[in-house]
Amino acid sequence: MQDIIKKLDLTEYIESFQELFSRKKSIILEGDIHLHYKLIDELSKFDFNAPKEVANLDNCLVHIQKQGILKLYDIYEFTKIIRYFLYLKRFNFEGKLKEWVDKIIIPTDILELDNYFDSKGNLKEGIDDDFDNVQNAIYKNKELIRQNLYKVINSSKLKPYLVDSQVHLINDQEAILVRGGFNHIVKATVIHRSNSGFFYIVPHTISELKQKRSDLINKQEEIILQLCKQISSMFEKNLLFLKFINKEFDRFDHYQARLFFAKAQDKNFLLPSKKNSCKLINFKHPALSGAKPINVDFSKSVIMITGVNAGGKTMMLKSILASVFMSKYLIPYHADKSSQIGSFKNILAVLDDPQSVKNDISTFAGRMVEFSSLFTQRNAIVGVDEIELGTDSDEAASLFKVIIEELIKKDIKIIITTHHKRLAALLASNDDVELIAALYDEENRIPTYEFLQGTIGKSYAFETASRYGIPHNIVKLAKKVYGEDKDKLNELIERSSELEREYKQKIQKLDEELDKTDRLQRGLKEQRENLDELIYSEKSKLQREYKDARDEAKKAIKAKIYQEGHRHLNTAHSKASNIKTQSVKEQEELKVGDRVKYRSSKGVLVSVKGKQAFIENDSGMKMKVPLAELSRSGNIPKVKPKTTVTVSKPETGNVTLDLHGQRVEEALENLDKFLSDALVAGFDEVLVYHGIGTGKLAAAVKKYLDKHPKIRAYEDAHPSSGGFGAKVIKL
Repeated sequence: MQDIIKKLDLTEYIESFQELFSRKKSIILEGDIHLHYKLIDELSKFDFNAPKEVANLDNCLVHIQKQGILKLYDIYEFTKIIRYFLYLKRFNFEGKLKEWVDKIIIPTDILELDNYFDSKGNLKEGIDDDFDNVQNAIYKNKELIRQNLYKVINSSKLKPYLVDSQVHLINDQEAILVRGGFNHIVKATVIHRSNSGFFYIVPHTISELKQKRSDLINKQEEIILQLCKQISSMFEKNLLFLKFINKEFDRFDHYQARLFFAKAQDKNFLLPSKKNSCKLINFKHPALSGAKPINVDFSKSVIMITGVNAGGKTMMLKSILASVFMSKYLIPYHADKSSQIGSFKNILAVLDDPQSVKNDISTFAGRMVEFSSLFTQRNAIVGVDEIELGTDSDEAASLFKVIIEELIKKDIKIIITTHHKRLAALLASNDDVELIAALYDEENRIPTYEFLQGTIGKSYAFETASRYGIPHNIVKLAKKVYGEDKDKLNELIERSSELEREYKQKIQKLDEELDKTDRLQRGLKEQRENLDELIYSEKSKLQREYKDARDEAKKAIKAKIYQEGHRHLNTAHSKASNIKTQSVKEQEELKVGDRVKYRSSKGVLVSVKGKQAFIENDSGMKMKVPLAELSRSGNIPKVKPKTTVTVSKPETGNVTLDLHGQRVEEALENLDKFLSDALVAGFDEVLVYHGIGTGKLAAAVKKYLDKHPKIRAYEDAHPSSGGFGAKVIKL
């Protein structure tokens, strides 16, 4: 693995990732990558502390299995793991993460270890009375040694011989520094001599205290040994659990390292898909600083990258392989979330010149050895840099064409870089091969580090030579030797690339214009509908005024003022005739597939049965509505009223639904209607009881909810609300 990491220029990136582990380990995270990703995603919602550094305990586990006695610091390393899982259990995790943490049940006797040590790994007071007594005696002994030393230092007889009044720590012993002749004043042992010729001495009175301290320390170690024997014996009984929690700690260590690594500089996790196609969007190779993001669609079997030297061809190759590698091992990196990465069993890079004195093999022969090994591969992705390296390019082109076509049959994807156009020309007609050209800025004579799919790139060897100082007359002569016909061929190739670039730019510009026009049309349509609504409102106002006038006239008639009443009534009728509104909505011929509008909802007409129509609105919900109340909506606007309605809770839109005792088909039909009513009513959350029973109905409900387009999420209800026999559904 280190070889492929080095070849893809990922060494520093992977090392910076591994620094986040609490203990050294491989980057490989064994098991279901999708389950690991789900747990990491759930963990990302919580703010937690990373675990402290923990030693590798594999040898300790073997030692326990052989009934050995662990050291106190080894026991403390196990305690750190136990403490961290106790810390994790304090979080209110949900979903798969909760299930995983809940499965880690710590035995009671191991739980007691948490009380044995302080945060620095020292035994706490109260664990063992004998240990506490010895500890206190050692402390008092240290105080006596310190007091005696200062008493000697402050002695008036010894002052003429003192170099300084400090206590020096020499070879873990407290000593004082004196001049020669001190032995007439104080009895002491010389333990060291300074560069200046002075003596470090330990008075005999202090030596006696130190001997006593040594005896106390020996006693303390005996007590600790007995304690370690007891704990090691207890560990032996719980060996299976210790192996399990040691492994689970490594698993969590993988999760937290990846999560914190992703949060730094906003990296993304891109899971490999079952398809073996790759589509990179805005990918940045970790080894490059300030690199241009690359976009490449690798849906075909082969990508052949041609074009200018130093234009980024090799880095494009490494980028594709690096993205596959990092996705395979769930390592986050810089790329758009919409990128798609294939799943491959093996990732191979043929990048270096295999020739060396040691192996006594030529460059081309070495390449053939590497290619021969590919025929035994399956489901692999391979990168080959400078494919014709080491031999005649025309012969190599013919050979590699056949080799590549055979490898395609073995489900192997290949990324190739080359400066030679013959192989590219031979493979250009193959539908499984995608050509990519590295682009060059001719005006400024520099590579652009950009790429164009679907064409062959020019090498720009002469331009590059001029750029780096080769005299102009030499370059001109080289072009003459190269031949005008080949130069014209290169010009045609480059012109083809240029035309394709212009074509793609024009298409992009046209798409932008079409989007702009579409937005304008939608805006005009909305304005027209608003005007229609205003006109309809004004006409309704006039009709109300007419009705009021007619009512007044009727009142006059009822008051028996007959002549005056009839005159007012006739006048009102005459005015009403002048302001009488025409029908705002015209009957339209609608067919299946038309864009239609029903009240405030817009959608597509799915089917018509008699006077009833079925539509699917823009939210994905299917509705049964009267055909007469539908109007066309889209590019053929009609004058029609826009009736504003307020959707209230329907009579059938209950917050809860009970499916107990129903057959699966009947239950799903009732569930569909219940959710449709709930969505119309505007509910955010509903509760559905399905019971436990045989589990058949519960499984059918889950499968239906997984496919429903308007379900945001669902989970088992609280035990007080049905537990596993009910689902809380978020709409």
